[in-house]
Amino acid sequence: MLARIAVSVLCFLSAACTLQLDRATTTETTQASASTQDPAKATPAWHCNATIIEACSCPMFCQCYFSDKPASHPGCCPPGSDPKDAPRYCRFNNAYKVNKGNYGDVSLDGAKFWVSGDLGGDFSDGEMNWAICHFDPSVKKEQREGIQVVLGALYPVRWQSFTVGDDKPVEWTASRDKATAKLDGGKAAETVLVKNKGMNDEPIVMQNLRYWGAPRNDGFLMMQNDIVAYRLGKVPYEYKRTNGFMITFDISSKDVPPKDAAPAKEGKGY
Repeated sequence: MLARIAVSVLCFLSAACTLQLDRATTTETTQASASTQDPAKATPAWHCNATIIEACSCPMFCQCYFSDKPASHPGCCPPGSDPKDAPRYCRFNNAYKVNKGNYGDVSLDGAKFWVSGDLGGDFSDGEMNWAICHFDPSVKKEQREGIQVVLGALYPVRWQSFTVGDDKPVEWTASRDKATAKLDGGKAAETVLVKNKGMNDEPIVMQNLRYWGAPRNDGFLMMQNDIVAYRLGKVPYEYKRTNGFMITFDISSKDVPPKDAAPAKEGKGY
């Protein structure tokens, strides 16, 4: 959505953390201000079990889950930079589908949304670079409020920028052998994952590794990407045959200190 990412997540869960959120439209900004400036409004109890089709620019498997720096990328240095000091980044696509969830009395079942971004070159201080969230148009306003709270708890870090972009249709299909996610039919973004071959026909699953702030998951299903691409904004990107996996996580308000489960606050855009 971090000295070692699993360890850092545990640290940040015990500290106050702010998921900065900026709105892409004037209407959404007004709504965000109304929901975050009322200190008397208590966050309702919530729960989310969702599956993610995830891919990034790192080689397989993403070292960000074990290090405070992503992989370096030789040969892609920007003009004027030192070619011996290859840039580091983790540019990602995360496509979500809620299996079962609620935010108070509001059901989150079946909600689809998308987060793309870049963790940056060094997140040892717990600060990531930027991310942008797109909701499928079918996601209702009250569901969006709950999903933003879930994201704040799932990724308990600081962002230089976290924005909400325009609504775009999210296509999400997955099996044990292949997973495909498209944003606006692939015009805005796409991810295609293919199962890595194991010792037999069974999927390769990495167990006993924490997924960010979620205390429960069913394992990382290893699926290298055929393509991961985000085609909007100031920093579009596209990579092929880099890291990819599917994972189902489970998290609830009971797992998170109340101060970490508050609705996201406004932040600058990227």
